[in-house]
Amino acid sequence: MTEELRVLIAAEHASARFGGEAALPLHYFRVMRKRGIPVWLVTHARTRDELSALYPNDPNIVYIEDTGWHRAMWRIGQRLPDAISYVTTGFLSRLSTQWAQRRIVKAMVREHRIDVVHQPMPVSPREPSMLYGFGVPVVIGPMNGGMDYPPAFRRHRGAAERWLLSAGRASAAWLNRLMPGKRRAATLLVANQRTRDALPAGVCEHVVELVENGVDLGVWRPPPALPHGGASHDGVTTFVFMGRLVDWKAVDLLLHAFARARQRAPMRLWVLGDGSERASLEALAKRLGLPTGPDAAAGAIEFAGWLPQSVCAARLADADVLVLPSLLECGGAVVLEAMSLGKPVIATAWGGPLDYLDASCGVLVAPASRDAIVEGFAAAMVGLAASSERRRVLGEQGLRKVESDFDWELKVDGMLDMYRAAMQQRVPDAQRMDHRRKTEA
Repeated sequence: MTEELRVLIAAEHASARFGGEAALPLHYFRVMRKRGIPVWLVTHARTRDELSALYPNDPNIVYIEDTGWHRAMWRIGQRLPDAISYVTTGFLSRLSTQWAQRRIVKAMVREHRIDVVHQPMPVSPREPSMLYGFGVPVVIGPMNGGMDYPPAFRRHRGAAERWLLSAGRASAAWLNRLMPGKRRAATLLVANQRTRDALPAGVCEHVVELVENGVDLGVWRPPPALPHGGASHDGVTTFVFMGRLVDWKAVDLLLHAFARARQRAPMRLWVLGDGSERASLEALAKRLGLPTGPDAAAGAIEFAGWLPQSVCAARLADADVLVLPSLLECGGAVVLEAMSLGKPVIATAWGGPLDYLDASCGVLVAPASRDAIVEGFAAAMVGLAASSERRRVLGEQGLRKVESDFDWELKVDGMLDMYRAAMQQRVPDAQRMDHRRKTEA
């Protein structure tokens, strides 16, 4: 019975504000807590303000405090490109957090009679885990990774980034022997076959596919009745991008596409988010002759900056179409959020969006080249701007798909099944290690 389960979730971050993979542990904790399932959360103190506002004085949330090492890694990482800092200073910082979590989790397992430990992040299939040896099964994932840029964009990475990634992949098996959390886990969860193929040799053989993302329909609430053709009331179709402004999101290609498309149909573009590329994107908009500013009129673009999740949901509800030109999107929860509001999606046909989208609810643009993406997005934007009926049909199909497959309530049901299965097939750590030593001898 689910009420008998006592669950401990251990994650670097649990945060809707941080977005991306950091939102996953928060959703598991939120839904289980609401259901009255005994659940505990161990996460970094960076999320304390957000979690304290959501759950004041909750004794079931334990924080890993910042250390001088964390602060040093953060300062150095700020001076590095995002992709490089993630696999260098970010990796070392995450290991430091897991090292601190080991002692705390071990004590909590004994004190609270925990049945299963769940590590939902990091979602990288190759990154090692230090969460093992607690005397209860550990479930890791769902992981989602093993990605590279589309073939036409492989040189998009700099030489230093390519070298670091190659070194990390080459050392993954050795690191997972040194830190054997994924070798000694009861279950590894992966989002797709691509991620399964990226797991290092020698990890736990009990691997289950389970898409990692879902939608909180309490926030991303579908409208009671979809307006005919979408939200546009002034004859101008509103396209919206939501996410971090980093290079692999390829918002620069979206601006080029918008510059072409706005000549062929009345439309506006909202860019909701912030990041290291914002200044260069605003400069590109100026070079392309795109009017900018709040309350963007026809043919204009608005850079809205970072907005709270509730405001993003409201803005997305007021838009007509989500656009996501990302070249390296492992997940893409924003796609599901748009679908939950009955919005069609235009996305690059690469990585995570392929787990959610098909021709029934969106338009996928093949990343054959830079110009292919620009022209593909421009053509899709013009096509959807011209047909409110097509927008309505795509949006309704997307909403049905979310409700049947991606509601967080359903995702937690699946995860509880994973916990119970892990408990049934668990082999005690000492027995497992003895078996492994014999098989590896």
